[in-house]
Amino acid sequence: MNIAIVKYNAGNIQSVLYALERIGVEAQVTDDTAALQAADKVIFPGVGEASSAMHYLKQRGLDEVITGLKQPVLGICLGMQLMCAYSEENNTNCLGIFEEKVKLFTPAAGSNIKVPQIGWNNIFDLQTPLFSGLPENSYCYFVHGYYAALGKHTIGKADYVQPYSASLHRDNFYGVQFHPEKSAAVGEQILRNFITKVV
Repeated sequence: MNIAIVKYNAGNIQSVLYALERIGVEAQVTDDTAALQAADKVIFPGVGEASSAMHYLKQRGLDEVITGLKQPVLGICLGMQLMCAYSEENNTNCLGIFEEKVKLFTPAAGSNIKVPQIGWNNIFDLQTPLFSGLPENSYCYFVHGYYAALGKHTIGKADYVQPYSASLHRDNFYGVQFHPEKSAAVGEQILRNFITKVV
């Protein structure tokens, strides 16, 4: 199977490659339009800041390439946020694949909840084959100060400050806010499901 990882100024591409290797999957890292369109599955990772990432994608025409893909696409962390309609991070219009908006975590005054969320958190209300074989309240690793609001594309939830979208799905596009490549056996199962069960 031909797996492509979108090459852009994202921080976690190497760790995604290693995670795929651990489950016996090879992938190519590319920003070539033809290679992305020809892949069986595409992974759109990301660690960084929304406006600079969108600027990079638009400069290279990758925004139109990604939104035009017909095969299964998995956005990870910032990748998922960039697939949403809009991000409060530097007032950024994003790819608009998902209608949900990305907002800054804002704990109540006097709260001891820290932003960004860094660490393990459970995911629940899991839907679609992306989460096949995983129990409710499985733990995944999160690092983020912004979150995608709950909406009609939500297929998994997490709770930090308030409930939010841990995962989104629309047509052939999937997104996860957490890092499956850093989420041990649970994350490996999600990546395996994306490769073998998502069509």
